[in-house]
Amino acid sequence: MDVWELLLVGLVILLGLCGVMVPGVPGSWLVWAAVLWWALKDPQPVAWAVLVGATVALFLSQVVRWTLPPRRLRVDGTTRRMAVYAGAGAFLGFFLLPVLGAIPGFLAGGYLAERLRLGRSDAARASLRTAMRAGGSRVLAELFTCLLVMGAWLGAVLWG
Repeated sequence: MDVWELLLVGLVILLGLCGVMVPGVPGSWLVWAAVLWWALKDPQPVAWAVLVGATVALFLSQVVRWTLPPRRLRVDGTTRRMAVYAGAGAFLGFFLLPVLGAIPGFLAGGYLAERLRLGRSDAARASLRTAMRAGGSRVLAELFTCLLVMGAWLGAVLWG
């Protein structure tokens, strides 16, 4: 697979990561489709292992999401800015504190957005708690899984 195709696969994965944060966009499906595209174009055992792992992880993520409260973020006052900050925080946290940093990064990004919007620490914490109960935990579960898939793909491309 040439460099341009790898860049396109990476771009689709990033688009899928952004899509996780937007209601109605099939973000995890885009991430899976990008990994499938890569595995079909580069039929090495590691590519197929990443595809199988991504399929299992994304399926389990959907099972977990079904057990969590439904997504009602817009009804409960969650802003787009909070989604952007939380997503960016998860992405940065994933790389700064490998893998597990996505969770505190997501929470820190959401808190920062609410702190900037509301101005008070206690109000920002309460708003973040409400957002997580209103479906933020579902978004975090799906985003974390997609970040894991992206990390596996990136690792396979760079070191595989």
